[in-house]
Amino acid sequence: MFKSVAMRPLVDGRDVLGETHPDGDSSCRQEKWFGPPETWPLWASEEPARVELSNNDCVTDCCGGVFVTIRRQGERVVWSDWKNTDDIRVPVPPEAEFDAAQYDTELARAVADHGWEEPVDTAARLLAHGIAEAGWYDRWNCRPLRHGITVSGRGESSRVSMHFLTAPDDGYRWYTMPVSTREPVQDQVRRFIEEITATDPRETAQGH
Repeated sequence: MFKSVAMRPLVDGRDVLGETHPDGDSSCRQEKWFGPPETWPLWASEEPARVELSNNDCVTDCCGGVFVTIRRQGERVVWSDWKNTDDIRVPVPPEAEFDAAQYDTELARAVADHGWEEPVDTAARLLAHGIAEAGWYDRWNCRPLRHGITVSGRGESSRVSMHFLTAPDDGYRWYTMPVSTREPVQDQVRRFIEEITATDPRETAQGH
């Protein structure tokens, strides 16, 4: 099974997921970083948030994972109340504090780093931004699913999928865009957005 790229947080240089859940998958997958900062999985707000950091390629309610509570406290960001529901015998990291300004800067730096991307990754990112700028979901009275825009495959078999619900029936539908390495990604994404914007997804998207 293909798995999308994901961030692995380092705390003071330590791979905390490698220590607490070495066989797990990071839950901070690339599609979760396409939106504005307040939607990023590791974003810190004054309201504490329980964040899933890892999973077993399965729903964590079933198969377990590693969780931490993230909150902004004045000029500090605090990671506390670690939970390892994959294996409660494994010690969890201690509470960690970060300078809030440095924390925000590091998140922004990581999100802005596109040097690792292959064409399919670039296509997914550009599609997410293009759809948001075009107001596509509002135009067609749709809402994205939690996993939203995802990538699969590499090379000539790569593709980007866009998953959403249509109102008023809450029908689950999706579009798939093959991504070629023989044409500029920007041109492929622009053409795809033009095509799906011109037609009602209830008539042209796959799904039920």
